[in-house]
Amino acid sequence: MVLKIRVILDTEENVIRDIAVDGSDNLEDLHNAVTSAFDFSGTEMSSFYISDEDWNQGEEFPLFDMSEVPGEVTQMREISISDILAKAGDKLIYVYDFIFMWTFYVELIEISDEETTDLLPQLIFSLGEVPNDAPVKKFESDDPENDGSDLDDDDEFDYDPDEFWS
Repeated sequence: MVLKIRVILDTEENVIRDIAVDGSDNLEDLHNAVTSAFDFSGTEMSSFYISDEDWNQGEEFPLFDMSEVPGEVTQMREISISDILAKAGDKLIYVYDFIFMWTFYVELIEISDEETTDLLPQLIFSLGEVPNDAPVKKFESDDPENDGSDLDDDDEFDYDPDEFWS
């Protein structure tokens, strides 16, 4: 099965790539296809996150397991693309390079059961140029009620650096 996936860089300018992939490939193969389509080296830490219709970040699938307990998370290479993107409209968030936080919106736009002789993955559409620098991220609450005003300047935090570093 061939999956047509749209990948949009989270930036002010439109930077879009459509990629055709084999649904039986794993998320690491999709990671390689995305980094290739956007001219990245593919060597930086990255993760896919399941997303809902509102692009809320859910379960993580990292390139490498960095958890405290090995095997605690499912790595990209352990799960097929079609297990996560099963129907048109299914979404992922992809973060590449945890220092610069290149962020992408990934959406399955079409599924084809037709056989293909094309070599996959394949870049099938490209719009826009990747900026030289990653867009600056603003980390804000989605909750307009929570603006941080519940914290007083007089609030004290119990922090003992000797205890932390011992």
